[in-house]
Amino acid sequence: MTYQQAIQIAKEQLEAKHIYSGFAFNYMLELTQLQDLNLYLIKDEEIPTSLLEVYQQGVIRLLNDEPLAYVLGFEWFYGRRFKVNQDVLIPRQETEELISNVIMDMDELFEDHCVIADVGTGSGNCAITLALETNSQVIATDISFEALEVAKENNKLLESNVTFFQGDMGQPLIDNKLKVDVLVCNPPYILEDEEVQSSVLTYEPHSALFGGQDGLKYYRQILDEAKFFLNDKAMMAFEMGFSQQDNLRKEILKRYPHAKVSFKQDISGKDRMCFVYLNTVY
Repeated sequence: MTYQQAIQIAKEQLEAKHIYSGFAFNYMLELTQLQDLNLYLIKDEEIPTSLLEVYQQGVIRLLNDEPLAYVLGFEWFYGRRFKVNQDVLIPRQETEELISNVIMDMDELFEDHCVIADVGTGSGNCAITLALETNSQVIATDISFEALEVAKENNKLLESNVTFFQGDMGQPLIDNKLKVDVLVCNPPYILEDEEVQSSVLTYEPHSALFGGQDGLKYYRQILDEAKFFLNDKAMMAFEMGFSQQDNLRKEILKRYPHAKVSFKQDISGKDRMCFVYLNTVY
């Protein structure tokens, strides 16, 4: 059987179950790249039996609606490969946009060395990316021991130097009397009764998805905590649901009445990022 034939069979199987058929090609592409093979050059060649077995086993998992990232064991983020498993949320493209905006704002606002906190780090994708892209001191927290184990492994694999603390949201920063210039947080923000894609609901950790009845539970918590660890001149950056702008602005201004609040759109034109500036000229 050739690579192309194996892909075609998998595509037909996925289509029959109304699952995105492009996973068939994407999965094979990643598997061949891991072996330093160029799928585009070898697609009509015989696929080795060992690789075919791995591919077919993975396709079975895809047919059960398991996300491709979990089948592979990794996801790409900001050009780097991050290990993921069902203990952590899969990094998304929208979060890459958040990090890009954070980096641009940091260049504008802070001339000197910055201290960044990534609260609810998950796989560590945001914290590690910021550490590698900005050479800043980065601290990351997560309540989940299992998630932190994944983040620490990514930190080692990618030769980063993030410092990790286990604890609830910003509490470890307070307990350790730390001060930061930039807070980055992608908290759980899905409403309790919001409809969620079945593969996400079945496989990804619910603790990283759902943010209470209105989706703002964890924003309130971190906004309450932030006053204890933010420097006077500081910036906060959040990912958010596209319909949460007005309510989130109210929660921010209730606690930081003199802050400048700015919402930024993702590549789809939806408000998905919230930036809060404290005592800055931005």
